[in-house]
Amino acid sequence: MTQTRTAAPGTPSASPGRPASPVPITAAVGVFVIGLAALAALSAVHLTQGTADLGLGELLRGVLGHDQSDASAVLVASRLPRLGAAVFVGLALGVAGTTLQSVARNPLASPDTLAVNAGAYLTVVAVAAFGVSLPFYLDGLVAFVGGCAAAAAVLVISHGGDNGPTRLVLAGSAMALALSSLSYVLLMLFSTQTTGLFAWQSGTTVQSGGHQVKMAIPVILLGIAGLLLLAHRLDVLALGEDSARVLGIDVRRTQVLAVLLSVLLAAIAVTVTGPIGFVGLSAGVAARFAARKLPGLGKHVVLLPLAGLLGALVVVSADVVLRLFVSADVSIIIPTGVVTTLSGALVLVWLARQLRGGAVGQGTRGAHGTVRSGTWVAGLWVVLVVALVGVLIAGMLLGQRIVLLGDVINWVGGAAGPQVDFALSQRWPRVLAALAGGAALALAGAVVQAVCRNPLAEPGLLGVTPGASLGAVAVVLLLPDLGTWSMMALATLAALATFALVLWLAAGTRATGRGLSSERLVLIGIGVSSAATAVTTLIVVVVSPYDLNLALTWLSGSTYGRGTDQSVPVLICLAIALPVTLWASRTLDLIVLDEDMPRVLGVRLTAARIAFCALAALLTAAAACAVGALGFVGLVAPHAARALAGGRHSRSVPVAVALGAILVCLADTIGRWLIAPSEIAAGLVTAIIGAPYFVWLLHRTRAG
Repeated sequence: MTQTRTAAPGTPSASPGRPASPVPITAAVGVFVIGLAALAALSAVHLTQGTADLGLGELLRGVLGHDQSDASAVLVASRLPRLGAAVFVGLALGVAGTTLQSVARNPLASPDTLAVNAGAYLTVVAVAAFGVSLPFYLDGLVAFVGGCAAAAAVLVISHGGDNGPTRLVLAGSAMALALSSLSYVLLMLFSTQTTGLFAWQSGTTVQSGGHQVKMAIPVILLGIAGLLLLAHRLDVLALGEDSARVLGIDVRRTQVLAVLLSVLLAAIAVTVTGPIGFVGLSAGVAARFAARKLPGLGKHVVLLPLAGLLGALVVVSADVVLRLFVSADVSIIIPTGVVTTLSGALVLVWLARQLRGGAVGQGTRGAHGTVRSGTWVAGLWVVLVVALVGVLIAGMLLGQRIVLLGDVINWVGGAAGPQVDFALSQRWPRVLAALAGGAALALAGAVVQAVCRNPLAEPGLLGVTPGASLGAVAVVLLLPDLGTWSMMALATLAALATFALVLWLAAGTRATGRGLSSERLVLIGIGVSSAATAVTTLIVVVVSPYDLNLALTWLSGSTYGRGTDQSVPVLICLAIALPVTLWASRTLDLIVLDEDMPRVLGVRLTAARIAFCALAALLTAAAACAVGALGFVGLVAPHAARALAGGRHSRSVPVAVALGAILVCLADTIGRWLIAPSEIAAGLVTAIIGAPYFVWLLHRTRAG
């Protein structure tokens, strides 16, 4: 039997198992002529933009070397290198993304979704954090190693994308979040050595001279030439692995070489500009869309250069659009990757909406848990209570200053010394915030997984957490005088808006089938989350470019500087939401089953989903105000609770709440104590713990 992997239905890609029909050479040449003309026009506009007012005549004289004025020096030292970086990085990412899509036979594969950019960025940050200054090519080699390791891990976890686009994107998102968490740790611990790398993580074409671009161009051209030599093999590989072997193609060697060259292109791009998001995805999709209209363009010897040209157009146009709407001095600090991420998120959402699927959660496994006896659950609660008391005591004792249990008892009685009193007065609001925030996120995760009928869903992957974080960060930076309740109100509105957008987009169309498809829901959630994160980055770098620790504290999830006023809203929300959820636990049990059973038993399914989603958004927003954007808590705690207490929500929900509180409090304590007097944000610890668990869960629930 021929083993083939097909692209997702409805995605704009050429049919992988069908030879491309010929197309008149004039039509193919016409496509490239139009693309090159558009690139030339955009490049001319690009060169006129900047802080110095230069006309086209001055630009032309400067390029030809006939003008030695200061304006000409600015052109040669700043504008031409920035344009060169945009063109050649876009070229590299476009070719790399399209090649990865062909190798994985997956229209959603790209340096972003395979975590290549995240792995390369982490290694670059690590080198900078430890004060090591490397030559350009050696720096690129380090990024290449990091990108290769990340891509290999994602491909292994997702089985090369055999089971469809959703699993590949989920694996890549989990890996990217874990690697980004490690990068945030280094940025916070070595803030002096890594100055400027926060904005650089979103990708910026701003260059100081043309040295890096000149060094990168030969590597990019050699990488593209190597992939063009593999073009015929990639064409044959599109027929299926078994067919390719029959035709004499060494499938494994071809795949490995193609991936290595693609990662090389992505790594050199990261070394020059940082990880500019979704360029490879957008360029690949656009190139394959053109190949559908003119099938002869589907041959890789033509498709790869076309994708490179489109990638250059994406980056240059993003730079031009960015500087059209903001002043020249501000555009220098805004990453170009913010614009490409927003446009790429739209492409991801559009692709996800083309997926055909039935109702929410159709075909998922592992959502219902196991059956546990009452004795088992009683014993479980004994262990949970002991663990809660243990993390509470550890949270009070450990930190920059270790205190004794007797000191805590004296402090409670008002008889502690001034140093102990100061330490514990600062510590106990953080412990309270960690417990409350963890419990709220776990409860929100349990509700979201039930409503979506997907054990892989969680507030962060469905846009709720990024939306709430966007609202909270906007209040902190733009409206710092507003109180906690106002912050929570705006964060709740942002969370509800993003989740409502995800649900509306995931509802499907007449062509793809009505109903909340699980795959569409997750993929669209990731796209909307990426867009919300890009907007958050934009606000941070524009409003507070020199106070990034404040933003990093929110974005990575931390209890630093928290007081009781941040915990009170969370506790009130928990006091209302937990009894309501337990009272409606029977409805959640029915929603998890299928679409028909709840309606037969009188449940108003749509109204119930909206109510539960609103409850989850409220909890997530409250938690974001207390502990920031904590990742993976809403995934790990509910799933572990179902495994421990069974699938009935009356039992699993309280266990999930307890596990969430334990996890976040433990993570916060470890972060405060492990490298004292410095701190690791609690959200980074939960991501580092939760990402491997998510990977294991992804492997465990893979399609048979």
